Amino acid sequence: GYYLANTVKTRALIEAATRAGVRHVIFSSTAAVYGEPEVVPVPEDLPLNPINPYGRSKLMSEWMIADAAAAHGFSYVVLRYFNVAGADPAGRSGQSTPDATHLIKVATQAALGRRARLDVYGTDYPTPDGSCLRDYIQVSDLAEAHRVALDHLRGGGESLTLNCGYGRGYSVLEV
Repeated sequence: GYYLANTVKTRALIEAATRAGVRHVIFSSTAAVYGEPEVVPVPEDLPLNPINPYGRSKLMSEWMIADAAAAHGFSYVVLRYFNVAGADPAGRSGQSTPDATHLIKVATQAALGRRARLDVYGTDYPTPDGSCLRDYIQVSDLAEAHRVALDHLRGGGESLTLNCGYGRGYSVLEV
């Protein structure tokens, strides 16, 4: 599960990186470390309260990276992703899982007639249309965030944690 895929493998990566003398680490984390935040946009200093194994496994990984950085003298940037969407604008890559349940892929399939319908689960959220809100970030913007993070570290910048979203949500029905 998540603890093997995230926590255990992150630990192995940290150990290999420190043995190899890696000086900079960029870690892909998740906004799930916040749990169910009551403020939007979500600030990086909001208390961490993951409510599921995925969020907890990523938070444990963040802690391990911070501890290892302090012990071994490397710098890091943790990028906390919100909801990643989209594909390479040139069409070279994107989500290719045939049975994917990601909202944007499913909505696109329905719009193109490749899926009979789009089911909406949950209509009693405290939003204008009653459906769930999500802050989506385009994958190309997320790739750029990684490039900027690496430039920051290579330029001598200090370790930091950043949220990667736009600070605005879109409801399921808007999508």
